Amino acid sequence: MKFVAKFLLIIMAGIIVMSCSDNKQKSAAPDNFKYESESFADLRIQRYFVPGFEELTAKQKELVYYLYQASLSGRDIIYDQNYKHNLYIRRSLEAIVRTYSGDRNEPEFQKFMTYVKRVWFSNGIHHHYSNKKFLPEFSKEYLTKLVGGSDEYEFPLQNQESLDDLLKNLFVYMFDPNVAPMKVNQAAGVDLIKSSAVNFYGEVTQKEVEDFYRKEADANETEPISYGLNSKLVKEDGKIFERHWKSNGAYAYSIRKIVSWLKKAVTVAENDQQKKCFNLLIEYYETGDLKKWDEYNIEWVKDTSSVVDFVNGFVETYNDPLGFRATYESIVSIKDNEATKRIEAISKNAKWFEDNSPIAKEHKKPDVKGISAKVITAVVEAGDAAPSTPIGINLPNANWIRKVHGSKSVNLGNIVHSYNKFAETSGVLQEFAYSKEEVELEKKHGVLADDLHTDMHEVIGHASGQVNPGVGEPHQTLKNYYSTLEEARADLVALYFLYDQKLVDLGVMESLDCGKVAYNDYIRNGLIVQLARVQPGENIEEAHMRNRQLVAKWALEMGAKENVIEKKVKDGKTFFVINDYAKLKNLFGQLLKEIQRIKSEGDYEAGKNLVENYGVKVDLVLHKEILERYKKLNIAPYAGFIQPKLIPVMEGKKIIDVKIEYPEDFTKQMLEYGKEFNLLTTYN
Repeated sequence: MKFVAKFLLIIMAGIIVMSCSDNKQKSAAPDNFKYESESFADLRIQRYFVPGFEELTAKQKELVYYLYQASLSGRDIIYDQNYKHNLYIRRSLEAIVRTYSGDRNEPEFQKFMTYVKRVWFSNGIHHHYSNKKFLPEFSKEYLTKLVGGSDEYEFPLQNQESLDDLLKNLFVYMFDPNVAPMKVNQAAGVDLIKSSAVNFYGEVTQKEVEDFYRKEADANETEPISYGLNSKLVKEDGKIFERHWKSNGAYAYSIRKIVSWLKKAVTVAENDQQKKCFNLLIEYYETGDLKKWDEYNIEWVKDTSSVVDFVNGFVETYNDPLGFRATYESIVSIKDNEATKRIEAISKNAKWFEDNSPIAKEHKKPDVKGISAKVITAVVEAGDAAPSTPIGINLPNANWIRKVHGSKSVNLGNIVHSYNKFAETSGVLQEFAYSKEEVELEKKHGVLADDLHTDMHEVIGHASGQVNPGVGEPHQTLKNYYSTLEEARADLVALYFLYDQKLVDLGVMESLDCGKVAYNDYIRNGLIVQLARVQPGENIEEAHMRNRQLVAKWALEMGAKENVIEKKVKDGKTFFVINDYAKLKNLFGQLLKEIQRIKSEGDYEAGKNLVENYGVKVDLVLHKEILERYKKLNIAPYAGFIQPKLIPVMEGKKIIDVKIEYPEDFTKQMLEYGKEFNLLTTYN
């Protein structure tokens, strides 16, 4: 089973304002380091610095370089997983960008470039967050002109395909709103497989998928493998079977490249435990054996001493509407020892948090196994982790591994720092906070409140609770509502304890004022600010956004009699103000208890009702107001990153050092990646 590991607490640009508590990160980057690169559509491109890289030994830098290459070697995979024609589309667009000989200054070409950048940002033609297909703002006729003015030999023509054939295909794939309209459909009452464009299934129905895995899985298994995690489910001649992603299967060439770099990493591993991890991951990629994947994860959890760490594999199941298959993801990082002290204080008290949780006793873990936690500095991210990135990770995702062997939780410190640097001048807080007092409290405690929320969400939230024996894996029992409910559950664990004296006693926050800021942020975001990401007249589709509105809206409704959260209007603008933080904590505890029960007992109907009643529908009048207010700020609501570039310094055939550069041109990096890591065909 997969726990949802991605958590984007800094959901809207500028909610958190920097405080003086972040001096270590502030002094790490040069004063003139540019954190923002450009904006287009609803997207913003940022950069992040890698403090501590220069202090690594030559051997550690060499290790990081090999893992960097392994990460990017899987880049094509995420495009193909997101939609079967994405690579065909991307390579056609890149052919034009590289070779078009016409006027690149005309307005239509700028619209074309905006579309291309959106494809790069989202790893395909569907919005990275809403999952909806985005359409070109230039015409088919202009695309015809672009193709005609570019080098024919650069296009991904297949067999006897002509440029006319290519154009006909692109007209359908890119311009037709009825073709693949949703990457991942989570709507009630439809066939989730047939209505989702994600490339995880052949000509099969939702019922056929569920029946297939019902036969495969045993609800009473104590160590169940993650069925379907690394394969595509197809049907040929009436027979349904899995086509595995491995070095002699689907995505073979890309996976072989990953493996070749991992084998180099083995030669410079920091210790025997890390070397063991590399070898198990290699064996998994070569065999496709999911039991080997579990073995790897168990050993990976044990590796807590290495400075260099990595995530690489088919990890997250967000993009499968039924939660079986995982997208390729990789993050290479180094440990931030100083910043890790805060998160370690939390992980060491995991048993206390579990014992004092408001969930039912029978749903608590009797023993909490080793949750290691640290703050990391990202060096490179790839696949589903880039350009849009998580800020916190809790892995592995298998329930039984977490219960028996523990888990790793990390906070991506330098990514958070980059977000915060932008937030200093965004104006979002000033627009959507009700009072000057609320703004000042945010300035004082905002950064820490954000960090603690991420820490508690990942370290304690995802690791808490247990499923009743015989119930089965939650992603199978809760289906399309699982991701939303799991993120809500982890958020509620964090929220419940963020207004608890325990965190003050542990020394990780000065006072409960920090908890107040976390509550203000959450209610403000869940009920107001995140609506800026939803198009007029549409419902909320993305799991994290559904989760936040579910929690905030449920608390608003349940606390209405005692006016726990009050809707206020000032100068014609709507705000939601918390009147009683202690009572709100109690409400969070009640909802946490119920969502944990839903997960523990596999209560699909109760989960469905919570999500559909509180997480999906948008107040149209309020939504219109928020869109107008946010538009005046003139900022993009979504952010992603240009990746640092590693360059080996050679002495003969030996790497003696690795230099790091910080590119500023998003287009240039995407074109370089498209050439250097062009490892899959356009018809995988």
